[in-house]
Amino acid sequence: MDSNVVSVLEETLNIDLLDIIISNPIKKDGVTKIKIRPILLQGTLLFQVEQFEGKQVFHSNDAKEVIMEKAERWLGEEFKQVEVRSKEKQYIILISKKGKVTIKKKQQKVIGTKQNLTHNRTKQYLLQEGTVVPFLVDLGVMTAEGKIVHAKYDKFKQINRYLEFIEDIIPSLEAVLKQKNELTIIDFGCGKSYLTFAMYYYLHEVKGYNIHVIGLDLKDEVIKKCNDLAKRYEYEKLEFLHGDIATYEGVDFVDMVVTLHACDTATDYALYKAVMWGAKVILSVPCCQHEVNKQIQCEVLDPILKYGLIQERTAALITDSMRASLLEILGYKTQILEFIDMEHTPKNILIRAVKTGTCTNQKELIEEYIRCKEYLHIEPTLYSLCKEYITKL
Repeated sequence: MDSNVVSVLEETLNIDLLDIIISNPIKKDGVTKIKIRPILLQGTLLFQVEQFEGKQVFHSNDAKEVIMEKAERWLGEEFKQVEVRSKEKQYIILISKKGKVTIKKKQQKVIGTKQNLTHNRTKQYLLQEGTVVPFLVDLGVMTAEGKIVHAKYDKFKQINRYLEFIEDIIPSLEAVLKQKNELTIIDFGCGKSYLTFAMYYYLHEVKGYNIHVIGLDLKDEVIKKCNDLAKRYEYEKLEFLHGDIATYEGVDFVDMVVTLHACDTATDYALYKAVMWGAKVILSVPCCQHEVNKQIQCEVLDPILKYGLIQERTAALITDSMRASLLEILGYKTQILEFIDMEHTPKNILIRAVKTGTCTNQKELIEEYIRCKEYLHIEPTLYSLCKEYITKL
């Protein structure tokens, strides 16, 4: 190993190290990247090593001396690039095919950085920094080298949070795949579609599932741009179409329905479509819940609802609760979860429903639902759409 590289490692392998990323492997099979960070185990300073090989990550906790020994092999035989970041300095080490070493040094003062020196970090994202994801690069969330742009970190967290919701329902999707060769997924009101791309990338490129994803929106320019991006990334089974949620009839069966930010009653039409298709999974982030706000009348709640802002927010919560309750009646295991949404409000609600096909106390839930809507003097659109179907239950 080059003596200058040895000096850099000797200088930086201490408690002030932020991380070391070893990349650009000489061989494309085997370990593709290595991350190193300091940790404290029972008061002893060690270095946690993460070696990425395919979809697997292998960990070890090593002393400085062991890291130096391993680096002899890594930087002499296996990799051509190293980035070392400490609180004071940054080094970029490049190794040519002929073994020539170039070291670029930059002073950097990291202010307010509190290192996590615990053995297990509290958060491991499904999409990790360091792995280049094309659509994240085009979004400006990630650099071409795989680094997260600091100003876009909230967007990065939002995308990962969304994928966590999907990860939780993967067993349900796998159950469907055992019965058929391909999953059909529709994303109503896909808009700019960064979450649609994230879903396709994770389910198809990372997990390897055979899926066909259709993004539906009313804006022609959005549809064209998204189709162009899908072609560029060679996402053959991701397509975007012009269409309205209420009238779309392009497919006969859908396994998963996603509706993010469908405005007001458009969410109800999307949920109704999903139920009629018998979709196994529904993910919905409603917005602009105006309908109930215009209808709600309840003398008992007048002291609360006389404040316009409170009525608006209360009506929005009631709207989504009633939607979730109706999905339960229709045979879905339903959850209301908090979703980080940087586009509209700091926090939003996600309705996640997985079809079980059974509802043990269906009659009781229907009676409760009707009593509630009559008490509030509201007639939600989703109920109106499903009323005929519910009366047959």
